[in-house]
Order: sequence, then structure tokens, then C-alpha cells
Amino acid sequence: MTGAQASGPGSGSPAAILGAMWVFPLLATLVAAAFAVMLAKQFAIRRGQPQLLWAIAMAMFALASLALTAGVLSGWTRSWFVAYWAFAQLNIAFLAGGELVLLFRRPWVLWGVWLVLVFVTAFTFAVLRGAPVHPDAFADQLPLGRDVFGGGSSAHRLAQLIAYPAYVILLLGTLWSAWKMRGRPELKDRLVGTLLIAVGATIVAAGSAFAATGILLGFSLTIVAGISVMFAGFVRASRRAPLPQPIQAS
Repeated sequence: MTGAQASGPGSGSPAAILGAMWVFPLLATLVAAAFAVMLAKQFAIRRGQPQLLWAIAMAMFALASLALTAGVLSGWTRSWFVAYWAFAQLNIAFLAGGELVLLFRRPWVLWGVWLVLVFVTAFTFAVLRGAPVHPDAFADQLPLGRDVFGGGSSAHRLAQLIAYPAYVILLLGTLWSAWKMRGRPELKDRLVGTLLIAVGATIVAAGSAFAATGILLGFSLTIVAGISVMFAGFVRASRRAPLPQPIQAS
């Protein structure tokens, strides 16, 4: 058997394994989309602004994962990479915004969060719309932002300006929410669910280390694992507390 034959489809070669990596971001797309639909349903019932912001965030996560799927499966283009890069930063900002609105139930906080998010979204797309790219970087299965946009460019620095601070806000907010629920048995499901959301967000954030080094397998697995843990946390936190049992007359 020749070397070319040995590396063909189904041979289990590293090239074949990497070629199938699009499956994992596709799974992340499906989970995030289901997550977004459930949050949108909650918003429709409760009219809660945190649910609306989180639904938008999960829709953005799904779009970023879909762009990643397309880039890995069919080859990267400027459009796919810009969509992936933009929504990967913005979804974290909307998650953090929802957490702030949940923690500080004041109208001025709500309006302030929306103004900031509208500005950040407009800024992100304004920067990326005119950003020059280096097409040679699209030959990689997981192009690096610094290779595509140039290290230190405005487009490359979007993660530092938006995603990193937003993740810190999200993590601190979820931990503070969990701290306030401690010692209350009726809120056990919400407490566990909130902690799972924080863990899932941290797993996704940890995946940025793989993205920064172009390790597709590690990045793909972390986004699937992270969004799945966040989804599980949301489902757990959404459980209704059992109603107290009536006291039986003796």
C-alpha cells in the first residue's frame, strides 16, 4: 500500500481526523440554537430583559459556531472569518449585559447596558467592515486572528477590548448570584445551575487558548463542552421549586 493510499478517507490518519472537526462546532451550533429558543420563550412569557439579552447572546454563539463549521468544512473566506470573529466577541458581551441587568434591577442599569451593547456591536462591525485581511492565513483550518488581521490591529484587539472584560463581568456576576443563594434549600437548583453556567463559560473562555495557537481539536471540544455545560446549568436553574406539602389534619 502506498503512502497516498494509507492516508485516504477512513484510514484514521491525522488529516482525516482533522477534516472531520467540523462536526464539533456544528454540535455547538445546535446546542446554542436550542438554548436561544428556550431563552426566547422565557422572554415571551416573563418579559425579562436578562432572558432577551441571553437569547441574543446564544443566537450569536450559534452564528459564530456555524461560521466556524463552514470555515472548517468548506474552507475559510473573509465573510466566514469576520462573522466568526465578530459573534465570538459579541456573544460574551451580551451574556455579561444580561447578568448585570439581573443583578441590578434598576431602569438606568437596563438602559445603560443596552446603550453600551448597541455601541459595542456597531463598533465591532465598523472595525471589521474596513479591516484588511491576509488571505494566506485562510489556508489554515483554524486561522489566527493576528495572522488574518495583523497583530495589534484594531480588529485583532477586539477580543482584548470586548470579550475578556465581558467574561470577567460574567464570571463575577454569576459567582455573586450563587453567593446570594447560598444556604437557601428552596434555591438549590438555581444555585447549582448558576454555578454550572459559570463553569461552562469558563470552559469556553479556556478554549481561547487553543484558538490563539490554532489547535482546532482542542478549541472545537471546548466550545461543545462549554455550551453544553451552560445549557445544563440553565435547565437546572429553570426548575420550579416543589410546592410545600399541605399539613394533614390529625
